[in-house]
Amino acid sequence: MRIVSLSYPINPENVLEAGVPKVAAIGQFDGLHLGHESVITTAVGIAREQGLPAALITFYPHPKDVIGKGNYEGYLTPQADKEKLLQEMGIDILYVVEFNKAFSEVSPEAFVSDMLLPLSLQTAVVGFDFRFGHKGAGDAVKLQALSEGAMSVVTVPPFLVDGEKVGSSSIRIALQTGQLADANRWLGRNYSIRGTVIHGEKRGRQIGFPTANLELTDPYVIPALGVYAVRARSDQEGGWIAGVMNVGVKPTFHEGITKPIFEVHLFDYSGDLYGQVMTVEMVQYIRKEHKFESVQELVEWIHRDAVEARRILKDME
Repeated sequence: MRIVSLSYPINPENVLEAGVPKVAAIGQFDGLHLGHESVITTAVGIAREQGLPAALITFYPHPKDVIGKGNYEGYLTPQADKEKLLQEMGIDILYVVEFNKAFSEVSPEAFVSDMLLPLSLQTAVVGFDFRFGHKGAGDAVKLQALSEGAMSVVTVPPFLVDGEKVGSSSIRIALQTGQLADANRWLGRNYSIRGTVIHGEKRGRQIGFPTANLELTDPYVIPALGVYAVRARSDQEGGWIAGVMNVGVKPTFHEGITKPIFEVHLFDYSGDLYGQVMTVEMVQYIRKEHKFESVQELVEWIHRDAVEARRILKDME
């Protein structure tokens, strides 16, 4: 997959590079959930049928990060994660458009004439709720009209799971309220985070449960505080290892911590992971984080959590 960075207005070099007709899915696609996948697979299918490259046009940073609209904090799929997933979905060219304050004020007409048409789009594929241009003034109907026959527009209907529309906002809320099962079902995969293993307080080692403490590589959506059954792997070592993760503020030992700490205990593992980047798949939410009256009570609960996580992960094999 080729990745092309764009800014508005598109420069002549990008116009020359983009001369080949192509089919493109257009949207933010944070999360790359089942609804997004339906848009992307439609675009890839059309491209394959027509013998054209399959492209995707997305925007970075997230528009809500720039204009501060709505309750938005963190990414479901930061850019590096998104690139990996899109390559697996069959995208040939990824256009990443710089989203800034000036671009947020570009009219729908200018967006089509100065950016989309120079990219030689033969077909644009968008979701049913696609909006573009200043204050979201453009929609799929307007996109078709503004193209003046230069490209066709395909609109993909809502993707429903158990009668509910799949959307990034719903997934965010589910993660933040401990409804991991819903989030994973709508994503079509387990929610994942990535982080570098750093030195922590080493209390886990002292009580018989050594943990890998993660410094997240990107501003992910932070899930509900609590304990999770997880699978993890490091970039260097490869294979998945079962484990249990606590996301929390260590209330048994500290007061006043506000930034969540990610601690992963890997089952039957004794290697050195310091400095390595680890991917953690969050398989199931086990319980909320508690403040315990003693270290002994904490240890007892950690044992219970580990047994429960092993059972969950074993049942899913």
